[in-house]
Amino acid sequence: MTPQNDRHHAQLAFVASGQELEVGDPRDCPLPLDQLAATNGSETYVSQRLPGGLTAHVYRIEAAGRSWTLKRARERCLVQGIDGQTSFLNEVQRRADLRRLKQQPALAERLSGIVDTCYASFRRGVLLSPWIDGAPVARWDEPRLLDLFDTLITLSANGLFEWDLCPGNVLDDGRIRLFDFGYMYRFDPLREYNSDGLACPGFHPAERFETRQFFAWLLGEEAHGSERALAAFRLEKAIAREAYRAWRTGLYARGAEAHVLERLDRILDDWSRALAGSGEALYLREAWRSHRLDLADDLGGQTCTPLTLKRIGWMQRMVAEHHQDLLAAGALANEPTADRAALEQALGIAQAQALDWQVGERAAAGTA
Repeated sequence: MTPQNDRHHAQLAFVASGQELEVGDPRDCPLPLDQLAATNGSETYVSQRLPGGLTAHVYRIEAAGRSWTLKRARERCLVQGIDGQTSFLNEVQRRADLRRLKQQPALAERLSGIVDTCYASFRRGVLLSPWIDGAPVARWDEPRLLDLFDTLITLSANGLFEWDLCPGNVLDDGRIRLFDFGYMYRFDPLREYNSDGLACPGFHPAERFETRQFFAWLLGEEAHGSERALAAFRLEKAIAREAYRAWRTGLYARGAEAHVLERLDRILDDWSRALAGSGEALYLREAWRSHRLDLADDLGGQTCTPLTLKRIGWMQRMVAEHHQDLLAAGALANEPTADRAALEQALGIAQAQALDWQVGERAAAGTA
């Protein structure tokens, strides 16, 4: 049994058990729990219906003199697979973990970017938090990157691995806020690489950020010139390197196993070598990996968006115009074949599938 299989088994067993899981006290809610659980968006206290929630209906509500975010679990999750089907349960579990961590004085400030939970109930399908008056990050500059990596490394050092750092899950209201934890899982940071144990060493906080968000943002930077995009990439890598060095120091002091430390050493050495030069080859390799992995997630869940098509377009251009550079950078090392014609054919098939599996309209219809 892999860690993922163990998690799936445990989650499905909990769902079948009929047990309740709550975070907080329903008496702290600004409206009666029954009323929150029945909210459908037509109520006068609902000031905004947020589109596109694949696992939950999301509303902004006004009560007790302030704004709140109310999540109500969908009757049928729009994401395929066990992780998607159990993501609401997982989020309630992680809200409980995060509340305990934030109660520790040493972690309270470093995790202040994690949204608080007023109340959550798995069986009632309710999750209530203070409203974050922010927006998706428009520009990843130094202060925002420092803020993000401090939060991510604090989470990872305390055994919580966040897989889904997509733009919709990261808000900026003067600091970086994380508020969606349906795909955050526990792991042992002293013995494991991530929540997949030792099976997938390529997944780590910087990779998740790059794959799920940063390289999509860099597509816009590339439109203003490759040098601008490369400079933004070098800044992100330099900040990540310092955060990883501190992470490694802390893990060593806590007695982390050698393979955990050696893996971080390899990552740090790779980044340092690249930053000593232009960083162009690393950019190409990390960009291909990021677009490829995000594409696989979208196709696997049949939850594609216009961004999926933009990623495919970038990959098609790189294969057509920079195939030799991709080979030299090692970007194609994990492809079934590095042959240009085969890659072009595979990307054409992916493009057709992504067009068929666009979820924008389906998700909006599901919130009605």
